Parts: sequence; structure tokens; C-alpha cells
Amino acid sequence: MQLFHPDRQRRYQNDTKTYAIFELAYTSVDLAAAILFIVGSVMFFYQAYQTPGTWCFLVGSIFFAMKPTLRITREFFYLHDGDYDDLARRLKE
Repeated sequence: MQLFHPDRQRRYQNDTKTYAIFELAYTSVDLAAAILFIVGSVMFFYQAYQTPGTWCFLVGSIFFAMKPTLRITREFFYLHDGDYDDLARRLKE
């Protein structure tokens, strides 16, 4: 079982609750990062708000780093319930 295999998304859509939770978290993190970057950009127009703007960029960057973390967490979650023989075969290749 290969990580990030394109068919995996369709395979686990039957597990709607888990899939929905991960997709909702991924979208929420993505939206929060975008909003923080927009707010930080506007703050940089004003000298008095550059420090808070920098914090918005930092927190937004952390949110962007959470996106691949959520994806790999979902993959390992599904891998936990998956076919270990197939995974072992792929590791030997």
C-alpha cells in the first residue's frame, strides 16, 4: 500500500466520518493560513503594525506547515488499517 496513492482517496471515502474530519481540518488550516497572510500583508502597510504583521506571517507559516502534517497523519491513520503485505512488498522494490 503506497502512501499518497491517487486511488486511496476514493477507497476511503466510504469511511465518511474520518475522511470528512481530515478534509475539514485541512480546509480550516488552509483558510486560517490564507487569512493570516492577508491580514499580515495589510498590516505591513503601516509602520505601527509591522510587528503584529510579522506574527501573522509566522503563525500563517505554521498553519501552512500543518497542511502536509495533516495529510501524512491521515495516510498513517489509514495505513494502520491497511494491507501490510502490500506495503512490505513495495518497500522491497
